[in-house]
Amino acid sequence: MSTAEQQLQVPQSPSISMMVVLSSIAMVSGFLVVLVSQLTAPIIAENQRRAIERALVQVIPGSVSHEEFLLQDGKLLPAEDSAAGESVYAGYDANGELVGIAARAAAQGYADMIHLLYGYDPACECIRGIKVLKMAETPGLGDKIIKDADFLANFDALDASVDMQQMALVNPIIMVKHGSKQHPWEIDAISGATISAKAVGKALNQSAQALLPQLLPLMQQLERQEQQP
Repeated sequence: MSTAEQQLQVPQSPSISMMVVLSSIAMVSGFLVVLVSQLTAPIIAENQRRAIERALVQVIPGSVSHEEFLLQDGKLLPAEDSAAGESVYAGYDANGELVGIAARAAAQGYADMIHLLYGYDPACECIRGIKVLKMAETPGLGDKIIKDADFLANFDALDASVDMQQMALVNPIIMVKHGSKQHPWEIDAISGATISAKAVGKALNQSAQALLPQLLPLMQQLERQEQQP
C-alpha cells in the first residue's frame, strides 16, 4: 500500500463535529436562559411590588394606600407615564390625605450592598422608619440592623430637615459611637455591627441629601386630586 493510500485511510479529526455539537448546545442553552428569564420576570416584578407595598405601610406610619411617582429632571410624573427616573412613593391615610413619602436607598455593607426603603414625614421633616429590602450581611452580626430594637428606634423621628437655600440637609445624617447619640440627626451605632450600621446611615444621608431638596417644592403635586381645592 502506498504512502498516499495510507494517509487517506487515517480517520478524519472529529473537531468540526464537536464544534457543531457544542455550538448547538450553546444556542439551545442561551434560548432556554432567555425563555426562563422572560417567563419569570413578571413573577419577580410582582413579588417585588408586594414587598414594597408591605414595606410602605411600615415606613409611612398611618398610610393605608400608596402611589408611585418618578422624579425626573426636577419633575414628578406618574410611574405609568415614564420608565426613567427615581421612584418616590406617596402614602395616604384613610381620608386620602398625604401623610408621607418613601424612597429607596443603598450603600455597601460588609458582605454586599444593603438596599432599603425609608419613609419621610414632611410634618416633622424627619425620617419615620426604614425597611431593609435586600442584604447579605453576616447572621447574628450584620443582620442586627433589621432586628435590634434600639437601632431601629433611631428612625422613629430621625431629623432630615432641609435648607432650601443650600439645597442640602441642615445637618447631615451621621453615625455615632454606640451610646453617644446627642442630636436628632445622629444614628446610634450597633455594637458589633458597625459596618452594617454605617452603611444604613450612609445610604440614608446620600439619598436624603440628593432627593429631599428636589422633592419638597413638589409636595403639593403628590396630594390626591380630591384633596386639592
